[in-house]
Amino acid sequence: MRATFRNLYDQFNMAAFIRDRRTHAMSVLRWALILVPMAATVGTLCAAFLWSLDAVTRLRFAFPGLLYLLPIGGFMVGLLYHLTGRSVEGGNNLIVEQIHEPGGGVPLRMAPLIFFGTVVTHLFGGSAGREGTAVQLGGSLSGGFGRALKLDTQATRILLMTGIAAGFGAVFGTPIAGAVFALEVLAIGRVEYRALVPCLVAALVGDWTCLAWVIHHGIYQVDATVPVDALIVIKAGVAGVVFGLVGLAFAEANHAFGGWLKRMVPYGPLRPVIGGVAVIALVWLFGTRDYLGLGTLAATSDGLTIASFFGPDTHPWSWALKLLFTVVTLSAGFKGGEVTPLFFIGAALGNALAPMFGVPTGVFAAIGFVALFAGAANTPLACTFMGIELFGAAYAVPIAVACFVAYLCSGHNGIYLSQRVAVPKVPAAHLTPGATLRDARTHRASRRRSRV
Repeated sequence: MRATFRNLYDQFNMAAFIRDRRTHAMSVLRWALILVPMAATVGTLCAAFLWSLDAVTRLRFAFPGLLYLLPIGGFMVGLLYHLTGRSVEGGNNLIVEQIHEPGGGVPLRMAPLIFFGTVVTHLFGGSAGREGTAVQLGGSLSGGFGRALKLDTQATRILLMTGIAAGFGAVFGTPIAGAVFALEVLAIGRVEYRALVPCLVAALVGDWTCLAWVIHHGIYQVDATVPVDALIVIKAGVAGVVFGLVGLAFAEANHAFGGWLKRMVPYGPLRPVIGGVAVIALVWLFGTRDYLGLGTLAATSDGLTIASFFGPDTHPWSWALKLLFTVVTLSAGFKGGEVTPLFFIGAALGNALAPMFGVPTGVFAAIGFVALFAGAANTPLACTFMGIELFGAAYAVPIAVACFVAYLCSGHNGIYLSQRVAVPKVPAAHLTPGATLRDARTHRASRRRSRV
């Protein structure tokens, strides 16, 4: 039959078309009614959390003796989790596990416990971050929304991802990176595009809500300018190898020391006590408090912060000291995130590498800021977007190159052991489909034992 406009019109089912569009519109409206209040709640909690961190940090600066109460604060937090929070001790890994295989859900009590635990850590001087707390705030609240609304398994998975996006976007002021991070962090080599739009909406609403509470995020200025040519891209790639290896070292040190401490000290509340004493000893040993807390504020005008590494002065070993302080703090059971310390370590390492590569310190500090995180968290796309959101698009190419090289060089390791390996970075016969980084780490340990 000859194709005519009339024939095409007759074949077109207008009723089905309208019905499909109506179903789609109702789905969009339903998700909007769920996401906007959920993300706004997460953004509000993150604003309260950031305000609290700033307040307790300044309080610690005003009363330096609070550092000596770190073991007591650690015992309080450890005991609280031991008595009421065993079901949420998995933290970010628990949220990732529940997205992969929804089961018991993410308990709502995770939010107040991690909020309190992180504030106590920073009040007394532990070296920790804030991303882990923001993600857990988002994950627990989104899980609570899902249970209240009786959502099905697939909708619950998406809602948990949007909670991660809202928390990450709000706490760092990087909504695009927050959305991509929530999609990318679940599995190496695979991005969950099904949740792309919901995650972007949640990240934007979370960020806007946080800003509406007059919360200001740190601004890191790259003053120097260099032409983005083949040479700077090659240098960024070579530096990316170093960033990836240091990110690997951070993750492995955290897991190894944490595992060793659990074997040596089975009673959970005592581990932060030992960690607190160790942090105090490190302060006395190195004669500095620059590596306590977030690393975004300093007690004195000449103290080191992340912004210091964007200046002209070089600090060769600051990255190693921050790594040491953070590993001791987090592996002992203090609460907080790994990401802000990773920003500090990455910027400091970039600052130290810059003279060797003949690149302005600010440029390499910016690249290291995100590239080391990309290697440690296996999220090169999110970190590339974060670099662009924080530092502008001028250095997008070297930032992307460094992030992807760091991701490749960190291997099947990372700070999130529940992360799955969807597409191995290199051929790995021992990795079964759906294996986690925890499985990969266990396999490496068994191979080492078999060689002994």
